[in-house]
Amino acid sequence: MLKQDLKKALRFYFITDDKAPAIEPFDQAKIAIRAGATIIQYRNKSFSSGCYREAEEIRDFCKCNGVPFIVNDNVLLAKALNADGVHLGQDDESPAVARKILGAEAIIGISVSNLDELGKTVLSDCDYIGAGPVFATGTKEDANKEMGLEGLQSIAEKASLPVVAIGGITEKTAQSCFLSKAVGIAVISSISRASDPLKAALKIGLACSCRVRSLLRTPWNDEFGLIEKLLKKVPAALNMIVPPGDDACLLAPVSNPVVTTDTQREGVHFMLNWQTPEEVGIKAVEVTFSDLAACYARPVTFFINLSLPSYVSDTMIEEIYKGVAKSLNRHECSLGGGNISAGNQLSLDLFAVGSGRNDIFPKRSNARQGYGLYCTGPLGLARAGLESLTINDPGFKDLILKFKLPEARFDAAQILAEAGVDCVMDISDGLAGDAGHIAKASGITIELDLMSCPFDPSLVSFCRKYGKKPEEIVVAGGEDYELLFACRPDIYKTISKKLKGSYKVGRCLPFSGKHLITIPGIDSFQHGKKS
Repeated sequence: MLKQDLKKALRFYFITDDKAPAIEPFDQAKIAIRAGATIIQYRNKSFSSGCYREAEEIRDFCKCNGVPFIVNDNVLLAKALNADGVHLGQDDESPAVARKILGAEAIIGISVSNLDELGKTVLSDCDYIGAGPVFATGTKEDANKEMGLEGLQSIAEKASLPVVAIGGITEKTAQSCFLSKAVGIAVISSISRASDPLKAALKIGLACSCRVRSLLRTPWNDEFGLIEKLLKKVPAALNMIVPPGDDACLLAPVSNPVVTTDTQREGVHFMLNWQTPEEVGIKAVEVTFSDLAACYARPVTFFINLSLPSYVSDTMIEEIYKGVAKSLNRHECSLGGGNISAGNQLSLDLFAVGSGRNDIFPKRSNARQGYGLYCTGPLGLARAGLESLTINDPGFKDLILKFKLPEARFDAAQILAEAGVDCVMDISDGLAGDAGHIAKASGITIELDLMSCPFDPSLVSFCRKYGKKPEEIVVAGGEDYELLFACRPDIYKTISKKLKGSYKVGRCLPFSGKHLITIPGIDSFQHGKKS
């Protein structure tokens, strides 16, 4: 979940009740989510290792249904569960320690019971405040004196963070809390100890203007059933004698087979807080095919090995495959098969087979002194898009889309192949990193020169807003998946007439002791890190 969506997520905040006499915490959470709860906190004051599976089941159900999962008090439990965050009391671990353990993306809440506590609380590592008890409550035995609506409003007006009201709140008092400037209400016993918990939850959801979830998602548990469903969502078996379904597929003969692999791992290459499952599927195909484009190969078939954690639903995987199918159809490529296994982390291991040209196969080692170094399109956009997501600035939508949805440049590859360019690679690790790969493989020095580089207007606006230099983002940024190529200047002159977005980024020199240097004006560069 993006931090700018936090206020919306705090609207209907349900906290599990380990002391409820008639309904278990998992069933409480399930009912609340069905009624429209926007965030769930797992609270168990008598937690022991025997309760760990219970917490896992609630986490998995939350994640399947796109509901943030928070742990009460216990930072290490939140870490072990890979929870979305933790809620802390005044006497618990400090928010600073929680932030260090859980990371920058974690949601950290802090309880405040009056203005004096608010004034003494360091909020720099917090994302929201739980203010209460607003009304008298029997759920928490050591609760402070109720603050009333006046106290709630005074905290909400004074605080720099969104405030969630807690303590004795029912569907009848929810609206008064919102009118007192709370962004959300937190409830426990009004659901967990109600005579009809679902009915009570639905009333609270209605009071919060939350949408009822008529269809709840559950974690995947049927490997073969899932495979059968996924195969129905992908393009018909082109270029295959035996399609997916047997131990292996049998491809029709492929001339000059070209093979490439890639990996997309949650938390390393993508985050479901930032990208939809469909976008993950599209990007997985495009970044793999980008290597084929750099080799002048036409995609023939594609394979995916999935590692699925317990919290992933069939529906989420089907949405990933929807994106996969969209890109495969775009490139007239079929799915050859793959594998599904359980794992601790969602990951896609990717394998593509392409058909190469008979006349030319470009290599990194073919750059020669006297060549120019050129690029097929704008750079730095994906890096700026990633930074926009990281700092929670949704204002640069076109940059964010460049990060989320790259496109393999088969169109540019066709032009380069026809011109006989035999030194090409795709830019995945940043201009500096990939130019360095060419220089090292070719035994030359490349001097980067961005004098001809057209900086995208959105990139310029982003850099102006955040005090950055476009040159540095262009040089260090990665995952643009444009093509970087080296050739004689006279050949490029012909290419530039057909490849309008291309431009010069450097020149190839005799080896001078360093494989990569820059002209004055580019202060420094670093190898671009993959996100």
